[in-house]
Amino acid sequence: MSKRRAVITGMGVISPLGNDLSSYWNNLIEGKSGIDYIDSFDAAAFPSKIAAEVRSFNAADYLSRKDARRMDRFMQFACAAARQAAEDAKLAVNQENAERIGVWIGTGTGGLETNEKQHQILLQKGPGSVSPFLIPMMICNMASGQVSIILGARGPSGCTVTACAAGTNSIGDAFRIIQNDEADIMFTGGAEACITPLAVAGFCAMRALSTHNDDPQGASRPFDAQRDGFVIGEGAGVLVLEEMGHALERGANVYAEIAGYGTAGDGYHIVQPDPEGKGAAQAFTRALNDARITPEQVDYINAHGTSTEINDAMETKAIKKALGEHAYRVAISSTKSMTGHMLGAAGAVECIAAALCCRDNLVPPTINYRNFDPLCDLDYVPNTAREKNVNVAVSDSLGFGGHNAALVLKKYYGTG
Repeated sequence: MSKRRAVITGMGVISPLGNDLSSYWNNLIEGKSGIDYIDSFDAAAFPSKIAAEVRSFNAADYLSRKDARRMDRFMQFACAAARQAAEDAKLAVNQENAERIGVWIGTGTGGLETNEKQHQILLQKGPGSVSPFLIPMMICNMASGQVSIILGARGPSGCTVTACAAGTNSIGDAFRIIQNDEADIMFTGGAEACITPLAVAGFCAMRALSTHNDDPQGASRPFDAQRDGFVIGEGAGVLVLEEMGHALERGANVYAEIAGYGTAGDGYHIVQPDPEGKGAAQAFTRALNDARITPEQVDYINAHGTSTEINDAMETKAIKKALGEHAYRVAISSTKSMTGHMLGAAGAVECIAAALCCRDNLVPPTINYRNFDPLCDLDYVPNTAREKNVNVAVSDSLGFGGHNAALVLKKYYGTG
């Protein structure tokens, strides 16, 4: 029995490169950076003073004032991206289809901003002053919950929390739900709003963040020999995944097909990846096998590419393990060089980029690539976008705790 197939029929983005799909994609292709000095709090005392913040975002464009006040920023981002995706898909949720439409949106940290602010209120004013909305504004599953509520979707609903792999895992989990005939449509992706004093301080304490404070837009430099850490980012990406027959029946526009999904654990360390890339390679290979795609068919990889010394070298090894000699012929880019690392939202916005690569036959660059590292010796599409026929793209994500996930996307030719 053949598996049900899932295609992407709508996409929405809130990002440091723009708060809609076209702005995000155009700025990626133009190689623009969304990184600057932190504006949301005073970072003068922090070792890392830079971030990829979402700017000019107005929750009132998508939500009532009352609803927005009761949501953490990461939920607002998710709701905004979901509304964009629904509009892009020309999809209305109604009484007839609501039970076959689900929501699965991941996050890494959840309502961290709310948590920090309410903790300060507790310390300064006592427990009676803590907001009754603290818990529903803080918990990770509430991006999915709020999107389900605003859309009226009553199908499968959940949230995958796997650190920086959460967006990719959530899309993969939604893909499985459609394959298993538990839903016809899933709103899925990731959301994050973690540019807060506590989060930045924590990542600084781990020495995970770049300290190229003198050059914010040049600080994220994946696979470059002078990379020194990631730049923290925020935002959301939401995709409408739809069973192919359902999409064709209603005449939906199709961006690309989600053809395969793979996941694997490192079983190695709480924050460091397996240096040999075994788990990442396994996730990659499982995704290819699931899609019935050979390594030689892969045209493009949107890499995790965090701009940290260990990750980028490890990921290069993993790609070689998964693709063999073909690894040297595939185009690879890290869009984190422009968006920063959006943690639980990263895999979602990167999957969106991979889908647009399939549609447009255009590959975004890895900007700030200047210095060759012998440990990173593949084709990272340095600094300038490239025209390339992309029939098969892979987007992979790697999270703290050794969580590895990969998605395989195929160009859609309109043949069903």
